Amino acid sequence: MKKLYLILPLAGIALTAYPQKKADKKTLGNLQAHVAYLASDKLEGRRTGTPGEQLAATYIAGQMQAIGLSPKGTDGFLQPFLVREGLESGPKARFSINSQPLKAGEQFVPLPFSARKSAKGEVLPGVNEVDNVWLINVKDAKDEINPHGAPLDFYIKKTKEAKESGATGIVFFNGGEDQQTVASWLDLPHETLAIPAIWVGEEGSKTLSADDANGFQIELEADLVPSKRTGTNVVGFIDNGAPATVVIGAHFDHLGYGEDHNSLAPNEKAVHNGADDNASGTAALLEIARLLKESKLKNANYAIVAFSGEELGLFGSKYFAEKGPVPMQQVNFMLNMDMVGRLSAEKGLQIGGYGTSPVWGEVVPGVVPKGLKVSYDSSGLGPSDHASFYLKNVPVLFFFTGTHGDYHKPGDDTEKINFDGELTIVKLVYGIVEKTNGRPKLAFTHTSDPPPMPGTGFTVTLGVMLDYTFKGGAKVESVRDGKPAKAAGLEAGDVIVRLGDYAVTDAMSYTKALSTFKKGDKTSVKVKRGTEEKVFDIQF
Repeated sequence: MKKLYLILPLAGIALTAYPQKKADKKTLGNLQAHVAYLASDKLEGRRTGTPGEQLAATYIAGQMQAIGLSPKGTDGFLQPFLVREGLESGPKARFSINSQPLKAGEQFVPLPFSARKSAKGEVLPGVNEVDNVWLINVKDAKDEINPHGAPLDFYIKKTKEAKESGATGIVFFNGGEDQQTVASWLDLPHETLAIPAIWVGEEGSKTLSADDANGFQIELEADLVPSKRTGTNVVGFIDNGAPATVVIGAHFDHLGYGEDHNSLAPNEKAVHNGADDNASGTAALLEIARLLKESKLKNANYAIVAFSGEELGLFGSKYFAEKGPVPMQQVNFMLNMDMVGRLSAEKGLQIGGYGTSPVWGEVVPGVVPKGLKVSYDSSGLGPSDHASFYLKNVPVLFFFTGTHGDYHKPGDDTEKINFDGELTIVKLVYGIVEKTNGRPKLAFTHTSDPPPMPGTGFTVTLGVMLDYTFKGGAKVESVRDGKPAKAAGLEAGDVIVRLGDYAVTDAMSYTKALSTFKKGDKTSVKVKRGTEEKVFDIQF
């Protein structure tokens, strides 16, 4: 996507063009205090659904109350929402090879259709029907797998065959999927079969693939228990009795210890404190809320929302946009701050959503301080919470100081935050709110897709926006004009279940499949449309 750049002369090395007044020093101190707490080890990375996330939510709610905001959640300031409801490995789940145990939920996973039973026996390499337990090398059985079938069809078929042949258990290894994909299968409804079935990851697969003339002693127990995971938004409100409301948001959740397999340092089992991502945006949110509460800007109401579930797929913002306390038709615009703590002269500030209203071109440049490099991206879509509002036809802006080497790694810590730069962004965002205070409700404009993010491995786009909360495929929320999906005939509401040779069970598996293609490639996409299945030809 074409980007426009506004480069103003730098005033020395400082990026903060505002004098350090007493009020600025207070804001600066508050930003430092907020980030220091939210990114402390005590909160253990603020992973959605954990005690650390709840500590963060309690802190944010307390700050909102101290500022003087009104609670606007379903439980005071808090707005709980469902992230997932399915199954997970239970406390009795175990699997060992020659008395060496593997870790449930990581190195092995009971499959969702598995019987809750145990089994043991000796399995000889390359032989299935030996001593009770079948051992299935998925890689060697690839000719039996229907490339157009559901991902689990093969596993279910082989498990039924094993039972009919008298087996008491079955173990699958060398599958083409990773643990995260298999874990997502546990959210899908399945009938329970008669014998236990286990999926084994990479480490166990190496052992099971070894040429061992003595065979393998297998012991397993498949235990699955119901699992429910909830997240919590924090919602404060400034009620000025106005007909329209401005939503200002930032997500406060992060990666914990990387348990959801979204860390870019997967071998480091350390706290991912997420100072920039996104304690920085949350701190800015609280300070903007304080400034608005103390201001004379009364022509709009203000919903101040700290979202959770963003790292899992925009769960919190999607829930707020669909079931929140403010109807979307009453929302004037939404401002989103995600990673605003690493402002530098080289990268400057990136502002997305610039094309979602014609008013932004009139308002935003006038509040950009001298010395600040700003790049504009017109798209209202993108991998952060503003996308949930753009899809409801709400004008948005997205503030972002760029990626860095600590992104989604344990090194994203407080001491690396540029607080002077963050103060600049706080005042810029406040200035945008101030400049729109006397204007009528902003016009909304649809925009084109954003370009693939550098460093993600993506070189193509299908041109769809997905419902990241949907399980059982990748559900299309919108289809963009001029993109491959539109040209092929995909529609909003379609559920993508296969992209080329890759089975799609959710948004994550879709993105992994998409990353394997490059410009000019041709493939097919299989979707469910209501009760029908359709296959479309695609060229990237």
